Amino acid sequence: MSSWHRFDRDRNVLCINLAIQPNARGTEVIGKHDGSLKIRVAAPALENRANRLVIEFLSETLSVPASRITIRRGMRARKKTVEVVRPGDQALRVIQEWDLT
Repeated sequence: MSSWHRFDRDRNVLCINLAIQPNARGTEVIGKHDGSLKIRVAAPALENRANRLVIEFLSETLSVPASRITIRRGMRARKKTVEVVRPGDQALRVIQEWDLT
């Protein structure tokens, strides 16, 4: 198991540690950094815009409704912990692919 994510089968919750780089040209996963998955975000860290884009990006990429994705820690920080409730098989496959980056 990787240090940047963990899946709790009993609760059916996927926890992901993220390192966010705001104000990027595009939104993309760029690899792992210091125990987190690093994501560049094409939004500033103002007025919650970067956080909203992180949730939107994860929702689209993991094929999970945004309503099931919550930032649990780090709302105002670059390091965040995100919870995905009932992630599904597609999301877990994407996580495995990211694990190889």
